[in-house]
Amino acid sequence: MQNAEELKRIVREKYSEIATQDKEMNSSSCCGSTCCSDEVYNIMSEDYTELKGYNPEADLGLGCGLPTAFAKIKTGDVVIDLGSGAGNDCFVARHETGAEGKVIGIDFTPAMIRKARENAEKLGFHNVEFREGDIEAMPVSDNVADVVVSNCVLNLVPDKQQVVQEIYRVLKPGGHFSISDIVLLGELPEALRQDAEMYAGCVSGAIQKKDYLRFIEEAGFAGITIQKEKVIDIPDDILSNYLDTEGIASFKSGAYGIFSITVYAEKPGGTDKTPAIDLSDMQAKKPCCEPGCCN
Repeated sequence: MQNAEELKRIVREKYSEIATQDKEMNSSSCCGSTCCSDEVYNIMSEDYTELKGYNPEADLGLGCGLPTAFAKIKTGDVVIDLGSGAGNDCFVARHETGAEGKVIGIDFTPAMIRKARENAEKLGFHNVEFREGDIEAMPVSDNVADVVVSNCVLNLVPDKQQVVQEIYRVLKPGGHFSISDIVLLGELPEALRQDAEMYAGCVSGAIQKKDYLRFIEEAGFAGITIQKEKVIDIPDDILSNYLDTEGIASFKSGAYGIFSITVYAEKPGGTDKTPAIDLSDMQAKKPCCEPGCCN
């Protein structure tokens, strides 16, 4: 496998190419990244069309879950979307925040940033902003966001632990995240794990589920919850590029598991908006009622 900078270059080039394609072309490939499958369906993504705020032009079919549907976004929230692509999750989040809130999308692919900004301008959204940057070092100040979302992105980043620490930094105390991602149970076959194309295709960059959750816990998050989990099946015509018949049979026997999970966690802190009631103080200030009833 290449080093971190080489992997980032591969991902940036691949997703720059995807930014110029329509959803139908992306959906016929492995996580939208290649034309490696001649079965016309997307093996990762889920259907956004029923979500309020959905915009078809921003949906490139690149996700592996519906994090914004689980993110508990409220009116007026500040939301950050990591790996925002053409703006799909940002526009769904914006429906939840309303005009009172703000949504910041971060992506390190210039072509995606351009496409997302064009989409936002067409929709007339003045409180949705797209910033070019690396989510390992987000172009955002500390304690800014109420909510962070992301969809099938951390698996593309070499230093996932650093991204989790960045999420903690940019969240306000009491804020939370909901992130959909690909994780593993069992080791992938070496041929899959080493292939950079499969890395850009969201598979070989995935890490063990226990390690993924451990990074979140070690960063200091609380209330860690798996909101949704589903098995990802890779089509035979993709696997045949890496494995022989015996290897494919072994892969499908259950020795390995590739899962999409949506994870929720909270940054401790924040203040309770409802002040505590001091009963003794209330008693001291309680006005006396009529004679005979305050014995």
